[in-house]
Amino acid sequence: MSRHAVYTHGHDESVLRSHRWRTAENSAAYLLPHLAPGQTLLDIGCGPGTLTMDLAARVAPGRVTALEVTPDALDLARAEAARRGQGGVEFVVGDVHALDLPGDSFDVVHAHQVLQHVGDPVGALREMRRVCRPGGVVAVRDSDYAAFAWYPRPPELDDWLALYQRVARANGGEPDAGRRLLSWARAAGFTDITATSATWCFANPEDRAWWGGMWADRILKSDMAAQALATGTATEDDLRRISAGWLAWAESPDGWLSIPHGELICRA
Repeated sequence: MSRHAVYTHGHDESVLRSHRWRTAENSAAYLLPHLAPGQTLLDIGCGPGTLTMDLAARVAPGRVTALEVTPDALDLARAEAARRGQGGVEFVVGDVHALDLPGDSFDVVHAHQVLQHVGDPVGALREMRRVCRPGGVVAVRDSDYAAFAWYPRPPELDDWLALYQRVARANGGEPDAGRRLLSWARAAGFTDITATSATWCFANPEDRAWWGGMWADRILKSDMAAQALATGTATEDDLRRISAGWLAWAESPDGWLSIPHGELICRA
């Protein structure tokens, strides 16, 4: 996934809880009109594979390659494929900056929430373009943390955002990637680019309880939490206070949260 960068979230259960929620409909709607049966597709940073397997079903009987940076991370996607009985998927360990894949190999190259975590997003996009066939599609989608909006505004959530941005940047990433995707793609040499945005919104009691509860756990037990403690960026009291803030937000009947994403369809 990343050269000279550290993945901020890790793969604790609290993290996988949110990643396994992702589907083609809620996380790749912008890409779906460009998919067709029989296409070959590379999914970079496939994570636990729910989104990957949704895309695989849409391009079947085409071939899908699921790529992750470590074997352990890739095993999560393998398990999801086995659970669904989804065939036609190859699993590959690799680095998006230097893909061990031949050029002009895929009709679609996809990365969801990846470029915000890599050391060189422009270089990653160049590699994605290299392995995409002429006329094919490179599709990327990343959130933009500075543009998150929520109400009510407990101070603990402001502290959460500031802490996340500090840790992510210390790891070599760019948490406000969504707004930068277009500039990165142009720097990577793409000229045929369609840029859009879309949001996740959590505003009903069930969605608030799920999202707020997930982050209440995640801020206490995840790679991000461990890194914050190890570097002195936060104390255990800080993390417990932020966790309580997420639960308080989730319990508010006025609670509302919007998470914006930048999206690109780039023609190779």
